[in-house]
Amino acid sequence: MRRCFVCAAAMIGPSDRTLSYPGGARRAFRLACNACGVLLAHGAAPEACRAHLARSLAGPVFAPDPEAPYGLDLYTLRSAATRWRLGVRPRDAAGRAELRHPHGTRAADAELFALEAADGRPVSLGLLCRPADRDAVLASLPAQAGWTDDVAILIDGPARAAEPVPVAGFAAGAVRVAARPLDGDFAAQRDTLQGLARHGWMLQLDADEALGPATGRLLPALAALAEAEAVVSIGLARANRVDGVLSDVFPDVQYRLNRTHLVYAGRVHERPVLDRGWPGSLIALHGGIEHRLSAAHVRARSRRYEALDPGRGRLEEEAALLRPYAD
Repeated sequence: MRRCFVCAAAMIGPSDRTLSYPGGARRAFRLACNACGVLLAHGAAPEACRAHLARSLAGPVFAPDPEAPYGLDLYTLRSAATRWRLGVRPRDAAGRAELRHPHGTRAADAELFALEAADGRPVSLGLLCRPADRDAVLASLPAQAGWTDDVAILIDGPARAAEPVPVAGFAAGAVRVAARPLDGDFAAQRDTLQGLARHGWMLQLDADEALGPATGRLLPALAALAEAEAVVSIGLARANRVDGVLSDVFPDVQYRLNRTHLVYAGRVHERPVLDRGWPGSLIALHGGIEHRLSAAHVRARSRRYEALDPGRGRLEEEAALLRPYAD
């Protein structure tokens, strides 16, 4: 198994973790996904694991199975369940503690609920773009009106305060456009965009990225799920399509749905700063971000980023981005 059957990351590696099960059973796992944390038995077949997990998520309660070819703690189950558009609730105080201090040694045991039917938190949409992208970004917004009522667009250009722009499907004043010079500092640009949000959560996208409306509609429920367990940052899978071909750099998780009080770090390849580190985040698998690139842009991007922030340009990523996706 090269890729994880839960999150699709090609990050399967050795593990020394064990899980305890109801009734006293304990089981050691020698493989794990270093992205989502699922544990795997040697020789586990992805299709069999996926089918077993789907059956286990079909009822109101997820009960751990010590005979399954995989294992999940509660932190990993929370992410895995989102692939089936489900949320999880801990069944006791120990479960709540495990969500805040992963990865636990107890096999996941939780209540399940449909995210579509859950209460949500309002989420703002923020977009970064260049002046040439402004009209295309505005034209893409009506498709997102079903899940957000607050949109901020920040253009790379001479500083200009936010001004309302009418867009079909949105109330007057809901969409605003501001400008600020990027000046080679992506973290500062994202921080400024965060500051334009009117809600406590914001999803940020770039002009060459897109989010399907069906994916967007679950974001308020995911924000509420996160708040219930002190999570402040949610990562979404990003599919990099280079000249239309899915790249092997997948799922390329981007932590773009964040509490608006967070700040970003890194002039390039910026990420939100989390006081509790990665336990304050989760990965959502119900959908993802589509990222459109050209091969020429890929070849130039890493060198440009390296010039902006020496040592952080990820020059090695160029070859991987140009390689087509493989299981």
